[in-house]
Amino acid sequence: MTEQIPPPFAFGDLQGCRNPFQRLLGQLSPSDNTPLWFAGDLVNRGPESLATLRDVVGFGERAVAVLGNHDLHLLAASAGIRRTKNSDTLDDILAAPDAAELIEWVRHRPFAHFENGMLLVHAGVLPQWDVTLTLELADELQRALRAPTWIETLKDLYGNEPRRWSPDLKRADRLRVAFNALTRIRFCTADGAMEFAANGGPNAAPEGYLPWFDAPDRQTENVTVVFGHWAALGLMLRDNLIGLDSGCVWGNRLSAVRLAASPAERNVAQVDCTECKALGN
Repeated sequence: MTEQIPPPFAFGDLQGCRNPFQRLLGQLSPSDNTPLWFAGDLVNRGPESLATLRDVVGFGERAVAVLGNHDLHLLAASAGIRRTKNSDTLDDILAAPDAAELIEWVRHRPFAHFENGMLLVHAGVLPQWDVTLTLELADELQRALRAPTWIETLKDLYGNEPRRWSPDLKRADRLRVAFNALTRIRFCTADGAMEFAANGGPNAAPEGYLPWFDAPDRQTENVTVVFGHWAALGLMLRDNLIGLDSGCVWGNRLSAVRLAASPAERNVAQVDCTECKALGN
C-alpha cells in the first residue's frame, strides 16, 4: 500500500530566528513524511542564520524552500557582488567550514513551486501571469542561477527596471522582471507596473498602486498563492491567498499553516519571537 503523504506545513520567513522555528516545529509535531514548505528568507537579520539554514537543509527532500531576497543577498555576498550590511547576520554562514556546500544548496532552490493547486513564491506574482507562465519564468531563472555563469547572471538581476512585464522583453530584462516580482513585489498598478519603495501595510499603497494580490483580473486567482516577504501585512488568510510573514525577525510572531485543500481545514500555528527583535531592528 502506498504511504499517504500528509498536507504540507508552510512556514513564513524564518530569517535566522532558530529558537522560534524549533518551538513552532515542536508545537506542530509533523510526522517524518510531512512536507515542509518555506516561503523564502531562511536567513539574515535574526541571530542564528547558520543553524537555521542547516536545520532546513537537514530535512532533505521534505523541505521545499523557494528563494527570497535575503537568500539571494547571501548568494550575492558570497560571490562578492554585494557587501554585507551592519544589520546582516550572514558572516557565520560565509565563514562556516561547510559554507561552499550551503551556498550550493541555496543556489539550487527554486523560485516557485506548484503542487495540488498551491503556488508557493516568496513575494508575489504579476497580475498578467497565470500559473503556467509563472512556472516558466521561475524555471528560466532557476536554470540561469544554477549554470556555471550564475555570478554574472546574478549581477544583472539587481535593478528596478523594467518595472512592467511584457512578453516582448529581451532575456536580461525578462529575467530581472521575474526576479523582482517573485522576490520583491508588494505593490503594483492594476496593469502590473511594480513599485519598490513602499514597504508599509496594504493601506500604505502609493497613489495609483495596490497590493499585487488585489489587482483586478489577476490570473492566479484560480489557485492558492502562498507567500511571505511582507512583514507589515502580517498573517493573511483568504480562500486562495495565504500570506505567512508575520514579522518574526521584528519581534512579532512566526506563523505556519497546514496546507489542507479545504480552507476550513487550514490550521494556523504561531509562536512569539521576542528574542529576535533586537537583531531585526
